[in-house]
Amino acid sequence: MPGAVTDGLARRRLGGLPVVLASRQMLAKQMRLDCEAARSGSRQYPRIAFSANGHSLALNHTDPAFSELLAAADIIHADGQPLVLYSRLTGSEAIPERSATTDFFHDAARLASEQGLRFYFLGADGQTSEAAVAAVRHQYPELIIAGSRDGYFPDEDFPAVAAEVAATRPDVVWVGLGRPKQERFCVLMREQLSGVGWLKTCGGLFGHLAGAEKRAPGWMQSAGLEWLYRLMQDPVGKGWRYLVTNVIAAWCLLTRSER
Repeated sequence: MPGAVTDGLARRRLGGLPVVLASRQMLAKQMRLDCEAARSGSRQYPRIAFSANGHSLALNHTDPAFSELLAAADIIHADGQPLVLYSRLTGSEAIPERSATTDFFHDAARLASEQGLRFYFLGADGQTSEAAVAAVRHQYPELIIAGSRDGYFPDEDFPAVAAEVAATRPDVVWVGLGRPKQERFCVLMREQLSGVGWLKTCGGLFGHLAGAEKRAPGWMQSAGLEWLYRLMQDPVGKGWRYLVTNVIAAWCLLTRSER
C-alpha cells in the first residue's frame, strides 16, 4: 500500500514531522533493501523519501497542501543540523547524525556502485544536469546512470515524464525540482513508477554535483549555520525567506516535538 511504513526505522516527531532516527548508512541500507524488493516484485510501489529542514518545517505548518504531500512520504530524514541538535538536547531518542542529501548521495552512490543499482537524475536545467551526470560518472565509474532529463516541465506533463523515466528501468530516481513540485511529482506519480525502489527528493543536488554551487565550510554545517552561508551568498534572494522560515521552524521545534 502506498505510504505504508514497513521499514523498521525508528521515528520521532520533531517540529510536527515524523523524522527517522537514522544515519546516512542506515538510509543507504534501506534504499538497497527497497530496490531489491522492487526488483523481485515483493514491493509494488517505490518508497518516497523526503528531507526535513527549517524550510520544510515551516511549509508543513503554513501550507496545508504541502503538509498533505509530506504525510504521504515513507521516510523523512534530517537534512538540517538544527533537527539533530534539538533531538540530542531533548528526549532520550536522538538522530545519530545529519543526513544532508548532498552528503547522503555519495553514500548511496558508493553502495549502488557495489550492488549494480541504477540511478536516474530528474531536475535542474539541461546544462547542469549533463554536467552532474559527467561529474558523477567520473567519480563513480561503476555507477549505472540509467538516464537524466531537465526539470523544466509543467505539472500536466507529469505522466509523460514519469513514463519517460520508467522506460529506463531505474532503481532510484533523484527528483530535484524544488519544493513543492518535487514532492508533488513523487506523490502523484508513485503508482506510475511501479518497479522503482526509491523516489528521493534532492532539491539543488545536481548543481552541487556539477560544481555550480558550493557547500558551507564544515564548521558551519556542524553548527547548523549552513543557512547563514547561503544567506551570505544570496542575501537578496534568501533574506526574507530565512527571516520568516527560521522563526516558524524554531517555533515548530519548540511546540510540535515529542520529548
